[in-house]
Amino acid sequence: MQRYRDVAARRQQGVVVLEDIHDPHNAEAVFRSCDAFGFQRVCLIFDQEEPFDPRRVGKLSSSSANKWLDFEVYSSARECLEALQGEGFEVVATVAEGETEELYGAELTAPRIAVMLGNENRGLSPEAVALADRRLTIPMEGMVRSLNLSVTAAIVLFEVTRQRRQAGMEQYLLPEDERDALLKALSEP
Repeated sequence: MQRYRDVAARRQQGVVVLEDIHDPHNAEAVFRSCDAFGFQRVCLIFDQEEPFDPRRVGKLSSSSANKWLDFEVYSSARECLEALQGEGFEVVATVAEGETEELYGAELTAPRIAVMLGNENRGLSPEAVALADRRLTIPMEGMVRSLNLSVTAAIVLFEVTRQRRQAGMEQYLLPEDERDALLKALSEP
């Protein structure tokens, strides 16, 4: 029970959005990073790819992180992003090129942030990129122009968490009522 209390107390106000992920195991590896960095909420958009149930696939690649997270499924980027922006989330799209901010120079201390990652091959859809509030890229020094989906997620979530810690993590944690509801959900069989 103490472990549940500790986890609920450290969850952040943040969302990870995955658009049209083809391989559920890649998504599950992202879920593991979500749990590790304290991001409770994951939105999945299935517009072009076949939907999958995030609770039923990939136990090995997520180390069962999928059973500790909250999931929402959407059929379009517009539906998902308008809902998040309506809740006051700043939507940050990860992209490989175009007009972007470099991750290491970007200020990622919005009280409510939604980090959006796209398909393993195509990246984010043009619609998702256009609807985002900001666009980020991880600077690449080698010949390869992109990173694996789960590596990108881990790097971005680490940087968001690092900046939040420097700014005072308390202001970024889930509100008390949400923590209480999470604790109750975690401790139910």
